[in-house]
Amino acid sequence: MPTSIPPPGPTLPARLRRAAVESVSGLPRQFWWLWTSTLINRLGAFVATFLALYLTVERGYSASYAGLVGALYGLGGVLSSVGAGVLTDRLGRRPTMLIAQLSTAASVALLGFLTDPVAIAAVACVVGMASNASRPAVQAMMADIVAPEDRVRAFSLNYWAINLGFAISSTAAGLIAQHGYLALFLGESTLVLACALVVFRKLPETRPGTDAPAGAAGGPAPGAVSLRTVLRDGRFMTVVGLNLLLALLFQQAYVSMPVSMGQDGFSSADFGMVIAVNGILIVLLQIPVTRFIEHRSPAMLLVGSALLAGYGFGLTALAGSVAMYAVAVAVWTLGEIINSPTQMSLVIRLSPVHGRGRYQGMYALSWSIASLTAPLLGGTVIDHYGADALWAGCAAVGTVAAVGYGLLLRRLPGPDPHTARHVSAARHPVAAEGGAGRRARS
Repeated sequence: MPTSIPPPGPTLPARLRRAAVESVSGLPRQFWWLWTSTLINRLGAFVATFLALYLTVERGYSASYAGLVGALYGLGGVLSSVGAGVLTDRLGRRPTMLIAQLSTAASVALLGFLTDPVAIAAVACVVGMASNASRPAVQAMMADIVAPEDRVRAFSLNYWAINLGFAISSTAAGLIAQHGYLALFLGESTLVLACALVVFRKLPETRPGTDAPAGAAGGPAPGAVSLRTVLRDGRFMTVVGLNLLLALLFQQAYVSMPVSMGQDGFSSADFGMVIAVNGILIVLLQIPVTRFIEHRSPAMLLVGSALLAGYGFGLTALAGSVAMYAVAVAVWTLGEIINSPTQMSLVIRLSPVHGRGRYQGMYALSWSIASLTAPLLGGTVIDHYGADALWAGCAAVGTVAAVGYGLLLRRLPGPDPHTARHVSAARHPVAAEGGAGRRARS
């Protein structure tokens, strides 16, 4: 009697296509316009990457002056983070993004024409303020329009766009600079204007109305949400503090790792190859890894990502070859891939709807402080105690962060019921708002 042969399963290309479709399906159109604006913005991220090289090579300033300008750029981000969060809640997401992007375009273009050192330093600080001011608004709008169960995936896709844009812009900037650094400044200004145009034409305001009852978002009433509210939210501020620890780790990749490799006799080209592993892995793995972690416990994921980050940088102490440095980068990059969307989803989960801008601003502040202080911290430890001590300290910091996440997130608050209602309204504005929905899209 003939035996039946089971039908063949789907082929690998078919499974990959299905996985790709599932990774991007179900997200609202408005999210994809926001995603597009992020990609355009990052494609033009030329100036921050090449500012030190421009000042020392093109203008002939000292390395100390270039470091001062870089610090002022970072200080601008610190100053604008919280203020932009307040504007996001008061003016709205769309106006805050437009103000930030138009200010960035104007100040970046101006910076390219300046020659006076005082003027360059002052405008660099303004550029730092303007270019970082849109972050709280972007993250708050994303939370407004994406359903809670899809947020990890949405933040992952957005992070993927940021890294894809940065990888392309870094490569393109080197080629563009061969024709003059002014082209970098004007090119970034043009692309930021294109980003603002997408926001102006395609993204209606998503700030929730003020008609929600007190506590509907799991937090205080709209009028009661202030910066004091954020600072007194112990659970959230602990998350911000833990993120600061991890941000200090990740910043060492661009501050202390090249110094450490130089002390070991490796060239800048070697460092370029090693750090390229980070971008390549994020582009290749961010979406597949997100499919794996999307519905898992955020506490488990954040503990694991902190350990991967800490011990990935700790492995650098054992690196004696380019290959071993690349292995260390691969380990902490996996931690970064897991941490970013999980952490952003947690920040939104802990934020009251009408205070998302302020909460996002405080979260962004932790990254700005890290970018400002990490160079000083890493350099001081290397100079006084050696690079191995720094990398051992990174492993210790990662362990502390992991323990902190484990203790803090044993019990998380439930999903925000008002968020689901607001997301539904955002997806079906005509049914939820009548004529107002049609006017918002026109």
